[in-house]
Amino acid sequence: MDPEAGGPEIVKVTPLQQMLASCTGAILTSLMVTPLDVVKIRLQAQGNLLPKGKCFVYSNGLMDHLCVCEEGSNKVWYKKPGRFQGTLDAFLKIIRNEGIKSLWSGLPPTLVMAVPATVIYFTCYDQLTAILRSKLGGNETYIPIVAGIVARFGAVTVISPLELIRTKMQSKKFSYQELHRFVSKKVSEDGWISLWRGWAPTVLRDVPFSAMYWYNYEVLRKWLCEKSDLYEPTFMINFTSGALSGSFAAVATLPFDVVKTQKQTQLWMYESHKMPVPSNMSTWAIMKNIVGENGLSGLFTGLKSSKIKS
Repeated sequence: MDPEAGGPEIVKVTPLQQMLASCTGAILTSLMVTPLDVVKIRLQAQGNLLPKGKCFVYSNGLMDHLCVCEEGSNKVWYKKPGRFQGTLDAFLKIIRNEGIKSLWSGLPPTLVMAVPATVIYFTCYDQLTAILRSKLGGNETYIPIVAGIVARFGAVTVISPLELIRTKMQSKKFSYQELHRFVSKKVSEDGWISLWRGWAPTVLRDVPFSAMYWYNYEVLRKWLCEKSDLYEPTFMINFTSGALSGSFAAVATLPFDVVKTQKQTQLWMYESHKMPVPSNMSTWAIMKNIVGENGLSGLFTGLKSSKIKS
C-alpha cells in the first residue's frame, strides 16, 4: 500500500479537471434523478390541483428548488392531466402520451444554478482535502469532515441569493431592470441579510450531511480497499462507499430537509400575498409544530424517496 514499496504512482488531478468531472457528474445525476421527481409532482398535482401562486418543491438530484405555479391552462407540464394509478403507471403513460422528454420537464432552468453549485462544492472539497493532507498528513481522519463542512458552507452561501432571484423570476417574467429594482428594494427594506432568507435551515441540513457523507465515504473506501488488497479503489468500491454513506447521511439529516422545505414554502406564501411573516418562523419553531401535528414521524416524511435519490 506504500507507494515507496512499489505501489503505483498517484496521478494528480488539476482543478480544471476536477471542475469538468464534477460538471459532468452533476448533469448525469440530474438526468437520472429528475424523472423521479417529475413523476412525484405529477402524482401530487392530480390529487391536489396547484392554483396560480401556489408553490411546490422541485428536485433535480443536486438541489431543491422552490417553483411557483404559473397562470394558464393545462399546458404547463405539472398541470397536464394524466389519471395515473401509481408511479410505474405514471412513467408509462407520460412516455406513451407525451414523449420521453417530458420526464425531464422543468430541468433546464434549475441546472443554471445546480451545476455551478455542484462544481464549487466538489472542487473546493478536493482542493481543501489535498491542502489539509499536505499540511497535516494523509492519515488524519477529521480532514474529510473539515473539508466537507467548509466546501458545503461556501457553496450554500454563494447560491442562496441566486435561488431567491430565480424563484422570483419563475413566478413572473421580469426584465433585468425590474429584477434590479426588486433586489434593490428588498435590500433597502430588509437589509442585505434578506437575500439569504432560508439559508439557516439549508446549512443545518447540508453541512451535517456533507460532514457525515465525506467522513463515512473515505472510511468505507479505505476499508474496502484494504479488504480487497487494492491500492486504488475501483468503480464498484467508490459506488458502494458513496451509496452507503449517502443513505446514512440522508436519513440523519432528513428532519432538517423537511423543515427547510416547509419554511421556504411558507415564506413564499406570506410574501406573495403581502402578509406579515409570523415571528414563529424559526427552524426550531417549525420543527416543534411538525412534531406537534404529526409526531416524530412527520420529520421523516419522504424517507424512501430520499434514500433512493442519495
